[in-house]
Amino acid sequence: MTEQQKKISTVGVGIIDFDALPAGTETTVIPVNASDGVASRGILYARGGERTVVVASHPRGDMSRHYAAPAVLEAGYAFYVHQPRSLNNDVDCEHERVLLDLAVGLSHLKNERGFEKIVLLGNSGGGSLLAFYQQQASTAPPGRLTDTAAGEPLDLNAVEMPGADGFVLLAAHPGQGAFMLTGIDPSVIDEDDPLAVDPDLDMYNPANGFREPPEPSTYSEEFLERYRAAQRARVARLDARARGLIADQQRHRQRTQEPGFADLPLEERNYITRRALVGQYMVVHRTEADPAFLDVSLHSWKSTRKPASILGPRPDETNYAPNGFGRLITPRAWLSTWSGLSTRANLLKTVESVHEPLLVINFTGDNLAFPDDNQTQFHASPAEDKTMHFIEADHFGLPLPEREKALQTLVEWLAPRFPAAENR
Repeated sequence: MTEQQKKISTVGVGIIDFDALPAGTETTVIPVNASDGVASRGILYARGGERTVVVASHPRGDMSRHYAAPAVLEAGYAFYVHQPRSLNNDVDCEHERVLLDLAVGLSHLKNERGFEKIVLLGNSGGGSLLAFYQQQASTAPPGRLTDTAAGEPLDLNAVEMPGADGFVLLAAHPGQGAFMLTGIDPSVIDEDDPLAVDPDLDMYNPANGFREPPEPSTYSEEFLERYRAAQRARVARLDARARGLIADQQRHRQRTQEPGFADLPLEERNYITRRALVGQYMVVHRTEADPAFLDVSLHSWKSTRKPASILGPRPDETNYAPNGFGRLITPRAWLSTWSGLSTRANLLKTVESVHEPLLVINFTGDNLAFPDDNQTQFHASPAEDKTMHFIEADHFGLPLPEREKALQTLVEWLAPRFPAAENR
């Protein structure tokens, strides 16, 4: 965390939070139930008369006080944040099911609140989530997904999914799975031992080019080629483990439905029932190990970042900390959210469905969303009206003057494209 981030957090405003809303803003909490009966809620900020609503969401992060809200409201647009079922805890987050939450929230905005236009604002991990939503919303039934990444039934064709009229990517990384594919530590040789290391695949081994931060590290092409292949291999092994755990549970669930199950001895029925009910968790050790964190020659185009990750200046230490990304996860959530080989929420793929006006804002000091990745995503969108801006800030838009530049860019982009409230 930078000194600026520490300063903000100590005065009661988080690193993505606003300080205050414009005068006259009304805050409305909107509880909704998705088509599968699961509850979530939205937070709507409006000053009256808005015709366009800007929508933010994130798989787990609470964006209800997102720093973009005041500027959007001042410009005459409503601001809505949807807090999905996985809010603050993505241990069992399946992106396909989160789409059900977004669908009912956006349907409410269209049908009950009467907004004419919806602009999706995908910040950080919200980018891949909302682009995944837009991909499915813009696909006419029966072409939408009919299952989860784990292969379990979930028919999005039966769900009303209002599409967006515009799309904004703000410091949007490639997606949690894509991030994990480049950040998972391939030197793990025993999934049950967080300290087991293959030194030949350890990016934190000085013999492979590691230097103690803040000195930058340098990794050879030969090492990186082996490293990336080993990362994919580890993710594939974890995928196989996840599918095996799910299959075992499903087999026992099926047995509870078979004729004659009720006639089995109680002890046997209890064994089968418990195996059908108890879902096992996966512990994924050491997920803070992207060589680009410390070798700034990687993803160097337009980048102004310093050696670090968004979790701190010492990824060699946070890699072993207990609170890393994707550390504790259900097998279904691993496949849907954190597996770079199985997730559908991959921004580079889903942005291919964004035909609507697109704005991409990249923070060049970002240690998570690299400028060259955002440029590739920008070019992958088929939108005819698309704009990209680079601003010298970190992942959270800090320092604050640079954040203000980003927000000014946002409202200037909105103004000629989407109707604002008439009294602004």
